[in-house]
Amino acid sequence: MTHRLLPLAGLLLLTACGSGDPAPRPGDPTVTVADALCRPTPKGRQMTGCYMTLTASGADRLVSVESPAANLVQIHESRMESNMMIMRELRDGLPLPAGQGTALEPGGNHLMLLGVREPLVAGDAVTLKLTFATAAPVEVTARVAQPPAPETAPSAAP
Repeated sequence: MTHRLLPLAGLLLLTACGSGDPAPRPGDPTVTVADALCRPTPKGRQMTGCYMTLTASGADRLVSVESPAANLVQIHESRMESNMMIMRELRDGLPLPAGQGTALEPGGNHLMLLGVREPLVAGDAVTLKLTFATAAPVEVTARVAQPPAPETAPSAAP
C-alpha cells in the first residue's frame, strides 16, 4: 500500500511547488503588447509617459499597471477640450476592442509613471505589469527612448 501512495505523494508535492499562476489554456483571452517605450525623465522631474500598442483576443479592459520604476502608474487620456489639451486618469481603465490594436501614444491614451524612483535615461529599460479585466496579466519590458515624431499628412500641391 505504501508503494502505491509514494508516487501520488510526489505528484502532489510537485503540484504544490508550482508558480501559482495557472498556465493559459487554449482559447483563454490574451493581450499582446508591441512597441513598448517610455520617455526619458527630464532633469528634475519624476514623471514620464509610456506608450505601446495593445491587442486583445477578445473584448477586454486594461484596468491597472504597476512598475518597480515608479511609485504609481496611471492610465491616462489626453484630449482637446475648449481649445485646450487636457489630461486625466481613466479610473475605469482603457477598453480594448477584440482583435484591434489600441495605441497608447503621445497626445492620446498613455501610461503615466509618477514618482519615478531613479531618472530614466535613453537606453534603460522599464518593467511594466499590465493587469486586464479578463486576460492574464502581462509583464513587458519597455525601452527608454524618445517616441518617434508624429507623422504629418503631406501637404496638397497648389
